[in-house]
Amino acid sequence: MQIANHTVASIDYTLTGPDGKVIDSSQGRGPLAYLHGASNIIPGLESALAGKTSGDEFVVVVPPERAYGPHDPNMVQPVPRGNFDGIKEILPGMQFEARTPQGARVVRVVKVDPDSVTIDANHPLAGVELQFAITVIDVRQATAEEISHGHPHGPGGHQH
Repeated sequence: MQIANHTVASIDYTLTGPDGKVIDSSQGRGPLAYLHGASNIIPGLESALAGKTSGDEFVVVVPPERAYGPHDPNMVQPVPRGNFDGIKEILPGMQFEARTPQGARVVRVVKVDPDSVTIDANHPLAGVELQFAITVIDVRQATAEEISHGHPHGPGGHQH
């Protein structure tokens, strides 16, 4: 069976950045199951998987525009240190959940000054070209419940 809309695909993957360092991998965790066509994974990877079958192995390079988007400098900004009231130590690299007009968003601290904290609300992989080494483990028809919920159930998928 080929990967297409309304199929559940299980894949093993290793994700590396432009420097060749591993960013993420399914190794040791088991395959990742996703519902094709439901935006469960980044668009560039989903497109590359369309039409593949069990046993297919390939490498795909996904540009930022088809992954987590370009890095937006407008999403990096200083905020008053008072916004972090009650937090004694704030260090670059720390992450916090911020409330925005668009809802909750994870922000990363990039710089700390006496009166302000510079945060970055971009996804950590925004602006990064991603390389995936993929092995398709299994492809099956999605159930009606999986299609209505928008994600796979069972091993490698969401459990209810």
